[in-house]
Amino acid sequence: MHPVHNVDAMLLLSLSLAAKRRPADLVEIATAISLTQGTIPGAPTLSDAYARLSACGLIIEMDGGYALPAEAQQMLVSLRKNDDNDKKLARIMEQLAKYPCKGEHPCIRISPELLVAATRAARKASSEKSMLSAKPKPKPVWISKKDLDLGRKHLPPGKKRKA
Repeated sequence: MHPVHNVDAMLLLSLSLAAKRRPADLVEIATAISLTQGTIPGAPTLSDAYARLSACGLIIEMDGGYALPAEAQQMLVSLRKNDDNDKKLARIMEQLAKYPCKGEHPCIRISPELLVAATRAARKASSEKSMLSAKPKPKPVWISKKDLDLGRKHLPPGKKRKA
């Protein structure tokens, strides 16, 4: 598969995250792209990436969503969990450069209007519920100075210490 674009590697990485258990729709894929990259590329660029990858058989359409076939999943096996996104993208691009396009595959053409709508829905969903927001801290428990001085364990309210 030549030439290799950054968007192709980014789309494969985000699709592998979004379609782990079932085929992912466009909104889920756009959400995965925004989580891994921070920004979502333009709709025409993504549309071209879908067409390129599906023509080589690396993206398939099934059950109203998109998934990775066995060949694409095999490419992603070499990724290390400890690597950051840039290293993962570089490894995927190396695999894409080595990948020979075999046979005829149906080309998936997604209109840029659908991608724009999916991007807007993903941004709206992420603004409503941010997964990266800070977790609330637990309320500190007050322990009397006497208990601290004596090294006693703090007991929850309502429990009495047996002598």
